[in-house]
Amino acid sequence: MTQASSLFTRLEYRLAEQLFHTRWLPRSPRTQRLTMHLFERCADAGHPGALSLYGHMLFQRGVSPQDKARGARYVLEAAQAGNLKAQYQAGRILEYGCAQYPRREERAVTWYARAGEAGHPLAANRLARAYRLGELGLPVDRIQAERWQTLADRHAGLEESVALDNDDVQARH
Repeated sequence: MTQASSLFTRLEYRLAEQLFHTRWLPRSPRTQRLTMHLFERCADAGHPGALSLYGHMLFQRGVSPQDKARGARYVLEAAQAGNLKAQYQAGRILEYGCAQYPRREERAVTWYARAGEAGHPLAANRLARAYRLGELGLPVDRIQAERWQTLADRHAGLEESVALDNDDVQARH
């Protein structure tokens, strides 16, 4: 991807995000089609955020098995690129499996661990529960369960404080 096309892709992604999250814009079918088209273009160009978000939407809401498989592939590509949300979603996809990606608990644990270590509280929480109950092919290990739970709590606390800081900044403007 050239520098210019990568800049254009980033701009398209920002526009798609704005359309997706804007509450004042009417949610017309035309606007929704435009938004999804922009996300798809950005995902096809390899944008990690678009791969994650659009892939997640296709996997969760896709009508056909092909949509779901394409969504899973996009999420796994974004996870490989280091996208934190995609790493957690990759763990979920591999924990439960789908047509294209069969259930592989050991790989799910790997993705949950990457996401949990990097700051995703749900991933750390999932590993804490897995160690506590002996799920995902892991042994019951109280020490590991406590370690992951502490990490999950710490990450959740950071998310809350960032959200509160953002609320303060918005209130001042």
